[in-house]
Amino acid sequence: MKNLSELISGLEVLKQTNDTSTKIASIHFDSRFVKKNSVFVAVRGNVSDGHNFIESAVKSGAIAIIYDKESIEKISGIVYVQVKESHIALALLAQNFYGHPSKKLKLIGVTGTNGKTTTATMLFNLFEALGHPSALLSTIENRIGKKTYPATTTTPDQIVLTSFLNEAVKAGCQYAFMECTSHALDQKRVGGLEFAGALFTNLTHDHLNYHKTMENYAKAKKELFDNLSEKAFAVANEDDLWSEYILSETRARKYLFSLKDKNLKQSADGLSMSFDGKVIKSKLIGTFNAHNVLGVYTVAKLLGAPEDKAISLLASLESPAGRMEFIKSEKGVSGIIDFAHTPDALENVLKTLREIVPTARIITVVGCNGEGDVTKRPIMGEIACELSDYVVFSSDNPKNEDPEKIMKDITQNLPPQTGRYECEIDRVKAIKIAYEHAKPGDIILLAGKGHEDYQFLKDGRIPFSEKKILEKLFDKD
Repeated sequence: MKNLSELISGLEVLKQTNDTSTKIASIHFDSRFVKKNSVFVAVRGNVSDGHNFIESAVKSGAIAIIYDKESIEKISGIVYVQVKESHIALALLAQNFYGHPSKKLKLIGVTGTNGKTTTATMLFNLFEALGHPSALLSTIENRIGKKTYPATTTTPDQIVLTSFLNEAVKAGCQYAFMECTSHALDQKRVGGLEFAGALFTNLTHDHLNYHKTMENYAKAKKELFDNLSEKAFAVANEDDLWSEYILSETRARKYLFSLKDKNLKQSADGLSMSFDGKVIKSKLIGTFNAHNVLGVYTVAKLLGAPEDKAISLLASLESPAGRMEFIKSEKGVSGIIDFAHTPDALENVLKTLREIVPTARIITVVGCNGEGDVTKRPIMGEIACELSDYVVFSSDNPKNEDPEKIMKDITQNLPPQTGRYECEIDRVKAIKIAYEHAKPGDIILLAGKGHEDYQFLKDGRIPFSEKKILEKLFDKD
């Protein structure tokens, strides 16, 4: 337990009532989890306002309230601390409560539209292989060394995130690699963390339902770099047009990587390129993955990894689950499972397959999330049809949105009855249709869900692994 006065140290306090020497056992921003002797932080979210749950939090045992409204009704005997912004205060409270764990290890943030999971996971695997105990926070999983924790969100809330880093420190971790989403950055979920470095992969069309414009989207990503200290490093993909803007106001040391003049060579077995007079090889395929590998190598060097050892280990690293994951049937049909859920990612995957297996027919199963960015749907429909030989448009995670409407959005710019695509809402049936169209030498691309082992429907979340579905069909061959 810590004194409230310790926890609010460094916060922009506007007003406080009662004695702040009271002992605090835990911090919460969700009134449902409040316990005895806890502090409740009233945060205004997109769906609900925490200020409406202050009374409920007090009934559950909260003895201190942090808030940012101009005025609230106060309950006798409770400590009230008014701050300028509750969500920023929450991040600093968490840091103070857990003893600033990010200062006790080297924390690297990875942001961008595509490539975050691959980059963060490869960095984690590389440094573990180099003998440095490390932690990982990613879309697929969270790791502290060999121990795996489920990933509920890509970048957790301030309390869960700081608690996790504290556990990593206790376990002896020297490094932590984490994906930083634009939502998390905009919502200050990484506030108060001290990053040793950050990496920017790229910026392409996504999440405009939340950010509204690409400029706002870029600004959210840029925030990670704006808050880096002079001691940190900032790494960016020079081949992406947004890199100059992303690094424009950072105080950190700047480093760029590019595929220009790297003599990139690709095949179905992987890629190789020249860099700093050395040859870097990887089992991963695709120009986009070449960028990811270069980003990993650049960060590894900046963190002091021995270059030759890093290059040797990079050549042995596998792609994360659901990222260009490859399976093959007895009759010679290839299956590719990839998380490509943005126009740019889908185009990159399809162009890569065209490049490395030019003679193969590509049959794509793809959809779009419900309650997401509507503007990208017709673009993905056009890309899928242009670069595939046949497309089965299907559900991804429709959630509470009508799957029929999502399908209409995706196909709205496509001419009807072309004979090159069809729609099937049931994703299991869609995968079976793709399988029935496939002949030896063909490729079935299952795009959009990647590593996910569930599907969000109107009735809730159900178990769903399209890799297992395709493997079961392949077993029949």
